Amino acid sequence: MAKKYYGRANSSSYVAPVVLPERGPVEALVYWRDPVSSGIVFGATLVVLLSFAYMSLISVIAYLAMFIQSACIILRLYKTALQTVHKTTESHPFQEYLDLDIRLPQEKAEELSKLAVVHINAVLVELRRLLLAEDLVDSAKFFGILWVLTYVGALFNGLTLIIIGFVALFTLPKVYENNKTQIDQNIDVVRSKIAELTNKVRAAIPIGKKSPEAKKKE
Repeated sequence: MAKKYYGRANSSSYVAPVVLPERGPVEALVYWRDPVSSGIVFGATLVVLLSFAYMSLISVIAYLAMFIQSACIILRLYKTALQTVHKTTESHPFQEYLDLDIRLPQEKAEELSKLAVVHINAVLVELRRLLLAEDLVDSAKFFGILWVLTYVGALFNGLTLIIIGFVALFTLPKVYENNKTQIDQNIDVVRSKIAELTNKVRAAIPIGKKSPEAKKKE
């Protein structure tokens, strides 16, 4: 079932329920359905990403593993001391996770590999179409994107772009959800302008268009 939260309506005496769409665990984190969980994931991941800017990948992984292992050892020793003092026979504090089967099922692995192959093939076909100028307008758009990326690459390195993308992942979806109507209106205006300009360019450049006979053969 969809979750609900209550927002204030125009009338001071009525509070209208706002229905939030049901989402998966990842989307729930991105849309901050549970602020505590989203905050923990966002903060911890951002700290790890920022650590890569000052330390090597091996060092960050080693320090992170040492921190997790130290916390587990301390908790294990604490639980063992309590069992000794109170003379109880409690199970391992992490027994629930030790019994958990974390192996990837073969069927799931095959499904993921097939899905990856489908996406890779689609990307390769699209890149061939754009690079070999099958359609001049689409290839010109792609060339413009690559030209912009050269300036982006000159200003930011790969890690910086990953950090910016991660922060955007946890901010833009929520901003869009809260301002969906206004943003959609502006996007529709931009899309219509781009479509109008693209149609004019296509009409002026007949090269790359397929003849009706070729389309019928397809």
